[in-house]
Amino acid sequence: MRNLIAFLIKHNFIVLFLLLQVIAFWLMVNRNGYQGSHVLNTSNAAVAGAYQTAANTKEYFALKNENDILANENAMLRNLLKSNYAAIPLKSYTLKDTLYMQQYTYTSAKVVNTSVNKRRNYLTLNVGKNQGIEKDMAIISPEGIVGIVVDVSANYSSAMSLLHKDVSVNCQLKKDNNYGSISWDGSSYEYCLLTDIPTHSRIKKGDTVITSELSGIFPQGLIVGTIESFERKQNDPFYTAKVKLSSNLKKVNHVYVIKNKFKNERDSLETKTQTQLDN
Repeated sequence: MRNLIAFLIKHNFIVLFLLLQVIAFWLMVNRNGYQGSHVLNTSNAAVAGAYQTAANTKEYFALKNENDILANENAMLRNLLKSNYAAIPLKSYTLKDTLYMQQYTYTSAKVVNTSVNKRRNYLTLNVGKNQGIEKDMAIISPEGIVGIVVDVSANYSSAMSLLHKDVSVNCQLKKDNNYGSISWDGSSYEYCLLTDIPTHSRIKKGDTVITSELSGIFPQGLIVGTIESFERKQNDPFYTAKVKLSSNLKKVNHVYVIKNKFKNERDSLETKTQTQLDN
């Protein structure tokens, strides 16, 4: 206390000056309408700015949660798309008499590990058996196709990326429906090769490549990429095209795992038919 009193006595002129300044400011604000309103508006603006900064900071740290919410909402909306439903004829003699049964379902997931610089590139997702994930399910991002699930644990799944030497997906040109097969040649993570495009196709740079129904895993019509260049090698009856992938597999984060509810039935029938033909 004595130190405080000694400090005030030593600096009494400064303390008195500051006190008089506060009194003068108070009188100006309360006795003069213009200055008072100006000070009030200035203080309100400063407080509002502080609140806005705090809100922006809070919003930034909440982005992860917001992304998860949006991913789940997008998965729900994708499940409602008409393209996920197959038309089932009720009566063979009435062509328009059909019902729709959902063929594809979507589950949102996050990529927790990935690679792009190997010959066999994999992804790890934070969903597994407990979330309904099974082997051979398709994986897509909001930009395009990503890969195929190959192994599943309770809460995680491993998938072959599109950048894997053993992955081949049946695709087609969007403009004329000519089919081909897309695979990775091991060069760049941004490109794949589309092969077996018939020479009668009027292919050109910039054409869109989408998934075809022949894949049996991916729904038809999902974006794959665009034609960067193409050529017809000597004595080859087909075009080979370089495709710029629409998904950036180096930065892929939120994805959707797609289940084809009819896949087991289709695979069983095709296996049975092939066995009969072999015999």
